[in-house]
Amino acid sequence: MSWSITIARIAGSEIRIHLTFLLLLAWIGIAQYSAGGANAAIEGIAFIIAVFACVVLHELGHAIAARRYGITTPDITLLPIGGLARLSRVPEKPSEEIVIALAGPAVNVVIALILIVFLGARLDPNALSEIENPTYGFLARLASVNVFLVLFNLIPAFPMDGGRVLRALLAFRLGRRRATEIAARIGQALAFGFGFVGLLSGNAILVFIAIFVYLAAAGEAGQVGLIEAARRIPVRTAMITNFETLGPNATVDEAANALIRTTQHEFPVVDGGGQLRGFITREAMIGALKATGPGTPVIDVMTRDIPTVRQDQSLETAVRLMQEGASPLVAVTGENGKLVGYISQENLSELMMLDAADWHQPFVPASRRA
Repeated sequence: MSWSITIARIAGSEIRIHLTFLLLLAWIGIAQYSAGGANAAIEGIAFIIAVFACVVLHELGHAIAARRYGITTPDITLLPIGGLARLSRVPEKPSEEIVIALAGPAVNVVIALILIVFLGARLDPNALSEIENPTYGFLARLASVNVFLVLFNLIPAFPMDGGRVLRALLAFRLGRRRATEIAARIGQALAFGFGFVGLLSGNAILVFIAIFVYLAAAGEAGQVGLIEAARRIPVRTAMITNFETLGPNATVDEAANALIRTTQHEFPVVDGGGQLRGFITREAMIGALKATGPGTPVIDVMTRDIPTVRQDQSLETAVRLMQEGASPLVAVTGENGKLVGYISQENLSELMMLDAADWHQPFVPASRRA
């Protein structure tokens, strides 16, 4: 996720902080300092950090459960409204998704029990409504937050954990695509409710949560729809076949000229034997022109580790490689290993639009013309 920085690596997952989270800490510190001085500011910031430590443990619960099924978690990002664990792929079996979804809230249950049973925290419902009030005690408020995280995440609306459990249960009978559509619609309806209440009460955080829930539900539905569509389409049908390439000795200036001359946003860098060396993207070109000038060799700024598929494979394989490696492109090779085409995110978006227009009819997306 952009605008985030890595602060640690735990259990194979990068722990990242979004810059808006730092703004939240600053806001809490200033507000507490204005109300009670330096000690109040320190305690307020420490409490928020403790809450988000519990959020990280929640997300690590998902990650550890996912690893059991061979699913990695490349990163966990902390946002002002919570954490976001990015799984390398969606669990294939509904039973796996249920286990992974429930693992997060289970961690918060354990944390709450430790705080209450072993550390003597007193669970007070009022502590949650006045979470910024230090008179309720640090541990009591932290225990209340963990109970809230359990209850909130178990709401049966996507993309909360309860929504994922609901999708998995529906998938046993309806299939993943239909189950996702239903769970996403429930999530979006809930988002409208959050937004309405937030606007009436003047609660900006609730409005922000509503926007996040709505977009996340729509995004997940789109991702699952793409996977389902890709399963019945061969790579050769969806790949871009009409494109220009650059040689390893080309410069960024030549790449920029090709960018203007064609409609491509990315260019394969291919050697004399037709073997792919990498891709140079529009963003890399612009960055190189500003930093090192037009004479910069493309091999110095190109992306090298591009996943590769054969043209006779299923498009689903290409989509999964893009998702697992967070890659914007997948190269397609022929039987001789030479580059014959590639698939981009834009290409997949076009495919989804065509598929949505007529799901039941086969189609052949037009290759991008140079």
